[in-house]
Amino acid sequence: MGSQFPCYLLADSPEGRRKEIELTEEADLDSNVPTSRDIKKGFVYDRSRRITLGSISRNPDITEGMPREAIADSISRHAETEFLYDRPYVDNKKVRVAGPFTVESLSPHRAVSLDIEQPESEKAAERHPQTSPFEQTIIDNLAKAGVQNGRKAERLEFESLVPFAGTLIQAEGIQRNTDQRVAVSIGPQYGTVGIDWLKEVQREASKAGGFGQLVVLAFAFDSQANSWAEEFTRLPILLVRMNADLAMGESLLKKTRTGNLFMVFGAPDVHIQKIPDGQITVEIFGVDVYNPTTGEIRSDTTDGIAMWMVDTDYNEEAFFVRHCYFTGGNDPYTRLKKALKADIDEDAWVSLYSTKSRPFSRPDTGKIAVKVINHYGDEVLKVYDV
Repeated sequence: MGSQFPCYLLADSPEGRRKEIELTEEADLDSNVPTSRDIKKGFVYDRSRRITLGSISRNPDITEGMPREAIADSISRHAETEFLYDRPYVDNKKVRVAGPFTVESLSPHRAVSLDIEQPESEKAAERHPQTSPFEQTIIDNLAKAGVQNGRKAERLEFESLVPFAGTLIQAEGIQRNTDQRVAVSIGPQYGTVGIDWLKEVQREASKAGGFGQLVVLAFAFDSQANSWAEEFTRLPILLVRMNADLAMGESLLKKTRTGNLFMVFGAPDVHIQKIPDGQITVEIFGVDVYNPTTGEIRSDTTDGIAMWMVDTDYNEEAFFVRHCYFTGGNDPYTRLKKALKADIDEDAWVSLYSTKSRPFSRPDTGKIAVKVINHYGDEVLKVYDV
Protein backbone atom coordinates (compact mmCIF):
# COMPACT_ATOMS: atom_id res chain seq x y z
CA MET A 1 0.00 0.00 0.00
CA GLY A 2 2.52 2.57 -1.15
CA SER A 3 1.20 4.12 -4.39
CA GLN A 4 -0.86 7.28 -4.67
CA PHE A 5 -3.83 7.68 -7.00
CA PRO A 6 -6.40 10.46 -7.54
CA CYS A 7 -9.50 10.36 -5.36
CA TYR A 8 -12.62 11.24 -7.37
CA LEU A 9 -15.74 13.14 -6.29
CA LEU A 10 -18.56 10.70 -5.60
CA ALA A 11 -21.92 11.72 -7.07
CA ASP A 12 -23.58 10.40 -3.91
CA SER A 13 -21.74 12.72 -1.51
CA PRO A 14 -22.29 16.27 -0.16
CA GLU A 15 -19.25 17.64 -1.99
CA GLY A 16 -20.32 15.80 -5.15
CA ARG A 17 -23.78 17.37 -5.06
CA ARG A 18 -22.29 20.82 -4.54
CA LYS A 19 -20.07 20.30 -7.58
CA GLU A 20 -23.08 19.14 -9.62
CA ILE A 21 -24.97 22.34 -8.69
CA GLU A 22 -21.96 24.40 -9.71
CA LEU A 23 -21.74 22.67 -13.10
CA THR A 24 -25.43 22.68 -13.96
CA GLU A 25 -26.31 26.01 -12.33
CA GLU A 26 -29.63 24.45 -11.31
CA ALA A 27 -31.03 26.02 -8.16
CA ASP A 28 -33.53 23.20 -7.63
CA LEU A 29 -30.73 20.76 -6.78
CA ASP A 30 -30.62 20.55 -2.98
CA SER A 31 -27.11 20.19 -1.62
CA ASN A 32 -28.51 19.12 1.77
CA VAL A 33 -30.19 15.93 0.50
CA PRO A 34 -28.92 12.93 2.57
CA THR A 35 -26.12 11.01 0.85
CA SER A 36 -24.53 7.64 1.58
CA ARG A 37 -21.34 7.76 -0.51
CA ASP A 38 -22.52 4.81 -2.62
CA ILE A 39 -19.77 4.27 -5.20
CA LYS A 40 -22.23 2.39 -7.44
CA LYS A 41 -23.88 5.74 -8.22
CA GLY A 42 -20.71 6.87 -9.94
CA PHE A 43 -18.62 10.02 -9.89
CA VAL A 44 -19.15 13.63 -10.90
CA TYR A 45 -17.95 13.78 -14.49
CA ASP A 46 -16.79 16.54 -16.77
CA ARG A 47 -19.20 17.14 -19.63
CA SER A 48 -19.44 18.83 -23.01
CA ARG A 49 -22.21 20.26 -25.16
CA ARG A 50 -23.12 18.11 -28.16
CA ILE A 51 -24.49 20.41 -30.87
CA THR A 52 -26.32 18.78 -33.78
CA LEU A 53 -28.41 20.12 -36.67
CA GLY A 54 -31.44 18.51 -35.00
CA SER A 55 -30.93 20.38 -31.73
CA ILE A 56 -30.61 23.67 -33.64
CA SER A 57 -33.74 23.11 -35.73
CA ARG A 58 -35.79 22.21 -32.64
CA ASN A 59 -34.52 25.18 -30.62
CA PRO A 60 -37.62 27.22 -29.61
CA ASP A 61 -35.64 30.38 -28.76
CA ILE A 62 -34.14 31.04 -32.16
CA THR A 63 -36.13 33.61 -34.16
CA GLU A 64 -35.52 35.66 -37.26
CA GLY A 65 -33.44 38.72 -36.65
CA MET A 66 -31.77 37.51 -33.44
CA PRO A 67 -28.25 38.84 -32.90
CA ARG A 68 -25.48 36.34 -33.68
CA GLU A 69 -24.28 36.32 -30.05
CA ALA A 70 -27.78 35.52 -28.74
CA ILE A 71 -28.15 32.68 -31.26
CA ALA A 72 -24.82 31.18 -30.13
CA ASP A 73 -25.87 31.37 -26.45
CA SER A 74 -29.23 29.78 -27.22
CA ILE A 75 -27.65 26.94 -29.22
CA SER A 76 -25.22 26.20 -26.38
CA ARG A 77 -28.00 26.32 -23.75
CA HIS A 78 -30.26 23.86 -25.60
CA ALA A 79 -27.54 21.48 -26.80
CA GLU A 80 -27.48 17.94 -25.43
CA THR A 81 -25.09 17.29 -22.56
CA GLU A 82 -22.59 14.48 -23.03
CA PHE A 83 -20.80 13.08 -19.98
CA LEU A 84 -17.09 12.43 -20.34
CA TYR A 85 -16.82 9.24 -18.31
CA ASP A 86 -13.05 9.10 -18.65
CA ARG A 87 -12.76 12.49 -16.91
CA PRO A 88 -14.21 12.37 -13.37
CA TYR A 89 -13.49 15.38 -11.16
CA VAL A 90 -10.69 14.91 -8.64
CA ASP A 91 -11.24 15.60 -4.95
CA ASN A 92 -8.02 17.48 -4.16
CA LYS A 93 -8.62 17.25 -0.40
CA LYS A 94 -8.15 13.46 -0.39
CA VAL A 95 -5.62 10.94 -1.62
CA ARG A 96 -6.31 7.32 -2.56
CA VAL A 97 -3.61 4.86 -1.55
CA ALA A 98 -3.41 1.29 -2.85
CA GLY A 99 -1.02 -1.48 -3.72
CA PRO A 100 -0.55 -3.50 -6.92
CA PHE A 101 -3.71 -5.05 -8.32
CA THR A 102 -4.93 -6.87 -11.41
CA VAL A 103 -8.18 -6.86 -13.32
CA GLU A 104 -9.18 -10.32 -14.54
CA SER A 105 -12.06 -11.78 -16.49
CA LEU A 106 -13.29 -15.26 -17.30
CA SER A 107 -12.75 -16.66 -20.77
CA PRO A 108 -15.92 -17.65 -22.65
CA HIS A 109 -16.77 -21.34 -22.51
CA ARG A 110 -17.71 -23.37 -25.56
CA ALA A 111 -21.14 -25.01 -25.27
CA VAL A 112 -21.80 -28.26 -27.10
CA SER A 113 -25.35 -29.12 -28.13
CA LEU A 114 -26.48 -32.52 -26.88
CA ASP A 115 -28.62 -33.00 -30.01
CA ILE A 116 -25.61 -33.27 -32.31
CA GLU A 117 -24.44 -36.79 -33.11
CA GLN A 118 -20.82 -37.13 -31.97
CA PRO A 119 -18.20 -38.75 -34.19
CA GLU A 120 -16.80 -42.04 -32.93
CA SER A 121 -13.43 -40.39 -32.34
CA GLU A 122 -15.00 -37.94 -29.86
CA LYS A 123 -16.90 -40.71 -28.11
CA ALA A 124 -13.64 -42.64 -27.73
CA ALA A 125 -11.93 -39.57 -26.30
CA GLU A 126 -14.66 -39.24 -23.65
CA ARG A 127 -14.29 -42.89 -22.70
CA HIS A 128 -10.51 -42.40 -22.38
CA PRO A 129 -10.06 -38.74 -21.42
CA GLN A 130 -6.72 -37.15 -22.27
CA THR A 131 -4.88 -34.83 -19.91
CA SER A 132 -5.12 -31.22 -21.10
CA PRO A 133 -1.95 -29.08 -21.35
CA PHE A 134 -3.13 -27.02 -18.36
CA GLU A 135 -3.72 -30.14 -16.23
CA GLN A 136 -0.37 -31.62 -17.29
CA THR A 137 1.40 -28.41 -16.24
CA ILE A 138 -0.26 -28.63 -12.81
CA ILE A 139 0.62 -32.31 -12.39
CA ASP A 140 4.26 -31.78 -13.43
CA ASN A 141 4.73 -28.88 -11.01
CA LEU A 142 2.88 -30.61 -8.17
CA ALA A 143 5.17 -33.63 -8.53
CA LYS A 144 8.21 -31.37 -8.13
CA ALA A 145 6.95 -28.88 -5.56
CA GLY A 146 4.57 -30.90 -3.39
CA VAL A 147 2.11 -29.16 -1.03
CA GLN A 148 3.38 -26.69 1.56
CA ASN A 149 1.99 -24.84 4.57
CA GLY A 150 4.91 -22.44 5.01
CA ARG A 151 7.17 -24.79 6.99
CA LYS A 152 9.92 -26.74 5.24
CA ALA A 153 9.52 -29.83 7.38
CA GLU A 154 5.79 -30.05 6.72
CA ARG A 155 5.64 -30.59 2.98
CA LEU A 156 3.46 -33.24 1.36
CA GLU A 157 5.75 -34.91 -1.19
CA PHE A 158 4.89 -37.53 -3.78
CA GLU A 159 6.80 -40.69 -4.48
CA SER A 160 4.95 -40.82 -7.79
CA LEU A 161 2.21 -38.78 -9.48
CA VAL A 162 0.55 -39.92 -12.69
CA PRO A 163 -2.59 -38.96 -14.66
CA PHE A 164 -5.85 -40.66 -13.68
CA ALA A 165 -8.66 -41.24 -16.20
CA GLY A 166 -11.44 -39.75 -14.09
CA THR A 167 -14.01 -37.00 -14.47
CA LEU A 168 -12.95 -34.68 -11.65
CA ILE A 169 -9.91 -36.67 -10.50
CA GLN A 170 -7.04 -35.97 -12.89
CA ALA A 171 -4.12 -37.62 -11.07
CA GLU A 172 -3.24 -40.20 -8.46
CA GLY A 173 -0.13 -40.22 -6.36
CA ILE A 174 1.71 -42.10 -3.65
CA GLN A 175 2.68 -39.99 -0.65
CA ARG A 176 6.38 -40.27 0.13
CA ASN A 177 7.31 -42.12 3.34
CA THR A 178 3.74 -43.30 3.99
CA ASP A 179 2.74 -45.16 0.79
CA GLN A 180 -0.72 -43.59 1.13
CA ARG A 181 -2.65 -43.38 -2.14
CA VAL A 182 -3.74 -39.81 -2.89
CA ALA A 183 -6.38 -38.64 -5.38
CA VAL A 184 -5.76 -35.23 -6.97
CA SER A 185 -8.58 -33.08 -8.35
CA ILE A 186 -7.64 -29.97 -10.34
CA GLY A 187 -10.16 -27.14 -10.24
CA PRO A 188 -11.12 -25.06 -13.28
CA GLN A 189 -8.54 -22.87 -14.97
CA TYR A 190 -11.02 -19.98 -14.80
CA GLY A 191 -13.43 -20.31 -11.91
CA THR A 192 -14.02 -21.26 -8.29
CA VAL A 193 -14.37 -24.62 -6.55
CA GLY A 194 -17.45 -24.87 -4.33
CA ILE A 195 -19.38 -27.45 -2.36
CA ASP A 196 -20.96 -29.07 -5.44
CA TRP A 197 -17.52 -29.80 -6.86
CA LEU A 198 -16.32 -31.24 -3.54
CA LYS A 199 -19.37 -33.48 -3.18
CA GLU A 200 -19.01 -34.85 -6.69
CA VAL A 201 -15.26 -35.46 -6.48
CA GLN A 202 -15.67 -37.19 -3.10
CA ARG A 203 -18.24 -39.56 -4.64
CA GLU A 204 -15.85 -40.28 -7.50
CA ALA A 205 -12.94 -40.98 -5.13
CA SER A 206 -15.08 -43.23 -2.92
CA LYS A 207 -16.35 -45.14 -5.95
CA ALA A 208 -12.82 -45.65 -7.27
CA GLY A 209 -11.73 -46.95 -3.85
CA GLY A 210 -8.30 -47.27 -2.28
CA PHE A 211 -7.61 -43.58 -1.71
CA GLY A 212 -6.52 -42.47 1.76
CA GLN A 213 -6.70 -38.75 1.01
CA LEU A 214 -8.21 -36.38 -1.55
CA VAL A 215 -6.27 -33.27 -2.57
CA VAL A 216 -8.29 -30.58 -4.32
CA LEU A 217 -6.32 -27.86 -6.11
CA ALA A 218 -7.91 -24.55 -7.07
CA PHE A 219 -7.06 -20.92 -7.71
CA ALA A 220 -10.04 -19.98 -5.53
CA PHE A 221 -12.52 -21.72 -3.21
CA ASP A 222 -15.93 -20.33 -2.37
CA SER A 223 -16.72 -19.22 1.17
CA GLN A 224 -18.47 -22.45 2.23
CA ALA A 225 -15.89 -24.90 0.88
CA ASN A 226 -13.58 -24.92 3.92
CA SER A 227 -16.40 -25.46 6.42
CA TRP A 228 -17.90 -28.29 4.38
CA ALA A 229 -14.53 -30.01 3.92
CA GLU A 230 -13.94 -29.89 7.68
CA GLU A 231 -17.36 -31.13 8.82
CA PHE A 232 -19.14 -33.27 6.24
CA THR A 233 -16.57 -35.42 4.47
CA ARG A 234 -16.05 -39.16 4.82
CA LEU A 235 -12.69 -39.07 3.03
CA PRO A 236 -10.11 -36.54 4.32
CA ILE A 237 -10.05 -33.59 1.89
CA LEU A 238 -7.12 -31.20 1.66
CA LEU A 239 -7.98 -27.87 -0.01
CA VAL A 240 -4.87 -26.46 -1.68
CA ARG A 241 -4.58 -23.01 -3.22
CA MET A 242 -2.65 -22.82 -6.48
CA ASN A 243 -0.38 -19.89 -7.22
CA ALA A 244 -1.88 -17.68 -9.97
CA ASP A 245 1.40 -17.98 -11.92
CA LEU A 246 0.38 -21.55 -12.81
CA ALA A 247 -2.27 -20.09 -15.12
CA MET A 248 0.20 -17.83 -16.89
CA GLY A 249 2.37 -20.35 -18.71
CA GLU A 250 5.82 -21.84 -18.37
CA SER A 251 7.70 -18.61 -19.13
CA LEU A 252 6.39 -16.94 -15.97
CA LEU A 253 6.69 -20.10 -13.88
CA LYS A 254 10.45 -20.11 -14.40
CA LYS A 255 10.62 -17.03 -12.16
CA THR A 256 8.33 -18.44 -9.46
CA ARG A 257 9.69 -20.25 -6.40
CA THR A 258 8.39 -23.82 -6.36
CA GLY A 259 7.85 -23.62 -2.60
CA ASN A 260 5.00 -21.20 -3.14
CA LEU A 261 3.11 -22.97 -5.93
CA PHE A 262 0.76 -25.14 -3.85
CA MET A 263 -0.14 -23.91 -0.38
CA VAL A 264 -2.54 -25.21 2.26
CA PHE A 265 -3.81 -22.57 4.66
CA GLY A 266 -5.87 -23.34 7.75
CA ALA A 267 -9.03 -21.78 9.16
CA PRO A 268 -8.94 -18.61 11.28
CA ASP A 269 -9.07 -19.08 15.06
CA VAL A 270 -11.71 -16.49 15.92
CA HIS A 271 -13.71 -15.54 19.01
CA ILE A 272 -16.96 -13.63 18.45
CA GLN A 273 -18.26 -11.69 21.45
CA LYS A 274 -21.60 -9.95 21.96
CA ILE A 275 -21.06 -6.88 24.11
CA PRO A 276 -23.72 -5.33 26.42
CA ASP A 277 -24.99 -2.66 24.00
CA GLY A 278 -26.05 -5.31 21.48
CA GLN A 279 -23.01 -4.87 19.29
CA ILE A 280 -20.46 -7.48 18.28
CA THR A 281 -16.66 -7.68 18.27
CA VAL A 282 -14.39 -10.20 16.57
CA GLU A 283 -11.01 -11.18 17.99
CA ILE A 284 -8.49 -13.28 16.10
CA PHE A 285 -5.98 -15.47 17.93
CA GLY A 286 -4.26 -16.98 14.90
CA VAL A 287 -4.86 -19.62 12.28
CA ASP A 288 -5.42 -23.34 12.72
CA VAL A 289 -2.65 -24.73 10.50
CA TYR A 290 -2.96 -28.12 8.80
CA ASN A 291 0.14 -30.32 8.60
CA PRO A 292 -0.23 -32.09 5.22
CA THR A 293 2.31 -34.78 6.15
CA THR A 294 0.52 -36.02 9.27
CA GLY A 295 -3.04 -34.70 8.98
CA GLU A 296 -2.72 -32.94 12.34
CA ILE A 297 -4.13 -29.46 13.02
CA ARG A 298 -2.36 -27.07 15.36
CA SER A 299 -3.00 -23.50 16.41
CA ASP A 300 -0.58 -20.86 15.19
CA THR A 301 -0.19 -17.28 16.42
CA THR A 302 -1.10 -14.05 14.64
CA ASP A 303 2.56 -13.61 13.60
CA GLY A 304 1.78 -15.53 10.44
CA ILE A 305 -1.08 -13.19 9.51
CA ALA A 306 -0.34 -10.18 7.32
CA MET A 307 -3.88 -8.82 7.25
CA TRP A 308 -7.37 -9.84 8.31
CA MET A 309 -10.73 -8.40 7.24
CA VAL A 310 -14.34 -8.62 8.34
CA ASP A 311 -17.50 -8.37 6.26
CA THR A 312 -19.90 -7.38 9.02
CA ASP A 313 -23.01 -8.06 6.89
CA TYR A 314 -22.12 -11.00 4.64
CA ASN A 315 -24.69 -11.77 1.91
CA GLU A 316 -23.18 -15.14 0.80
CA GLU A 317 -22.54 -13.74 -2.68
CA ALA A 318 -19.57 -11.41 -2.37
CA PHE A 319 -17.13 -10.50 0.37
CA PHE A 320 -17.19 -6.76 1.08
CA VAL A 321 -14.34 -5.38 3.17
CA ARG A 322 -15.98 -3.31 5.92
CA HIS A 323 -13.22 -3.71 8.52
CA CYS A 324 -9.52 -4.21 7.75
CA TYR A 325 -6.71 -4.83 10.27
CA PHE A 326 -3.00 -5.62 10.20
CA THR A 327 -0.99 -7.84 12.54
CA GLY A 328 2.49 -9.33 12.67
CA GLY A 329 5.86 -7.80 13.43
CA ASN A 330 7.41 -4.48 12.40
CA ASP A 331 5.38 -1.45 11.41
CA PRO A 332 3.07 -2.41 8.52
CA TYR A 333 2.32 1.24 7.79
CA THR A 334 5.82 2.50 7.02
CA ARG A 335 5.27 2.67 3.25
CA LEU A 336 1.73 3.94 3.70
CA LYS A 337 2.85 6.80 5.94
CA LYS A 338 5.50 7.79 3.41
CA ALA A 339 3.00 7.68 0.57
CA LEU A 340 0.51 9.91 2.37
CA LYS A 341 3.09 12.62 3.13
CA ALA A 342 0.75 14.01 5.75
CA ASP A 343 0.27 14.26 9.50
CA ILE A 344 -0.83 10.89 10.85
CA ASP A 345 -3.51 10.39 13.48
CA GLU A 346 -1.74 7.86 15.69
CA ASP A 347 -5.00 6.78 17.33
CA ALA A 348 -6.34 5.87 13.89
CA TRP A 349 -3.25 3.75 13.16
CA VAL A 350 -3.59 1.95 16.48
CA SER A 351 -7.20 1.03 15.67
CA LEU A 352 -6.00 -0.65 12.44
CA TYR A 353 -3.04 -2.50 13.96
CA SER A 354 -5.12 -4.82 16.10
CA THR A 355 -6.20 -8.41 16.64
CA LYS A 356 -9.60 -7.23 17.89
CA SER A 357 -12.17 -5.50 15.72
CA ARG A 358 -14.06 -2.33 16.46
CA PRO A 359 -17.65 -2.97 17.66
CA PHE A 360 -20.30 -3.26 14.97
CA SER A 361 -24.07 -3.80 14.87
CA ARG A 362 -25.63 -7.22 14.39
CA PRO A 363 -25.89 -7.87 10.62
CA ASP A 364 -29.24 -7.92 8.85
CA THR A 365 -28.15 -11.11 7.07
CA GLY A 366 -27.35 -12.84 10.37
CA LYS A 367 -23.90 -13.71 9.01
CA ILE A 368 -20.42 -12.27 9.08
CA ALA A 369 -17.34 -13.44 7.18
CA VAL A 370 -13.70 -13.25 8.23
CA LYS A 371 -10.94 -13.33 5.63
CA VAL A 372 -7.29 -13.88 6.62
CA ILE A 373 -4.24 -13.37 4.40
CA ASN A 374 -0.78 -14.66 5.30
CA HIS A 375 2.62 -13.30 4.27
CA TYR A 376 2.67 -15.51 1.18
CA GLY A 377 -0.52 -13.91 -0.13
CA ASP A 378 -2.61 -17.03 0.56
CA GLU A 379 -6.08 -16.36 1.90
CA VAL A 380 -8.87 -18.20 3.66
CA LEU A 381 -12.43 -17.11 4.32
CA LYS A 382 -14.81 -18.45 6.92
CA VAL A 383 -18.48 -17.58 7.50
CA TYR A 384 -20.08 -17.33 10.95
CA ASP A 385 -23.73 -17.13 12.06
CA VAL A 386 -24.21 -14.42 14.68
